[in-house]
Amino acid sequence: MKKRGRFKFEIKTWQLLLILIPLLFIDATLLRRDHIKMTELRDAVLAADAAENDEELERALAELKEFTFSNMVINIVDNNGTQKITFGTGPFYLEHQYIRAANAALEEAEAHLSSDTNPNGNIYAAASAVCRPQAIAGGWNWNDSRYINCMMTEINKYPAADEIQDQIIASLPSTELYRRNYASPIWAPTLTGFMFLITGIIIVVIFIRGIIWIILRLSLLFV
Repeated sequence: MKKRGRFKFEIKTWQLLLILIPLLFIDATLLRRDHIKMTELRDAVLAADAAENDEELERALAELKEFTFSNMVINIVDNNGTQKITFGTGPFYLEHQYIRAANAALEEAEAHLSSDTNPNGNIYAAASAVCRPQAIAGGWNWNDSRYINCMMTEINKYPAADEIQDQIIASLPSTELYRRNYASPIWAPTLTGFMFLITGIIIVVIFIRGIIWIILRLSLLFV
């Protein structure tokens, strides 16, 4: 009787290395794709913020958060002049939303400080008389940061400025309320994640085979 042959399939280490090279290229391409998608969604958030469209802003933020939380997003951010690799969007600010909130706080402060019962009302009115014409001449919006800075500068010129400045600063919202930084998982069950998993397994197999080969070579030296 004929002996039944067994099908034996073995991938050699050099073959694994050949497979690893295109896998690394695919991994880099997929990571770049996810990063570009995140950047597009983040730009949509900033565009909605600049357009002062709060409804669109909330929708864009939700899309950005959902994508970042469910994908592997590697990003390079600047940290005090140092480039740092992070998983996620990195910190960004809703600048225009903050300026709108700060301007609303200034208007509220103006209503309070310009009241008849407030002895410092004339200081705020004087500062407003200087800054509002500048805003009109310069084409500034009333929620422009340059108008806010002008008001603070003019108020500081008066003897009672400290009291007024304290009231205004207390009414201004914290910038941290308008700071966003969404972190992504180190691994996610996506195409990018599974490709990285396969790549990692191959690298581990190659590493283990390399260790075994070194051990065998060293053992032969002492036989």
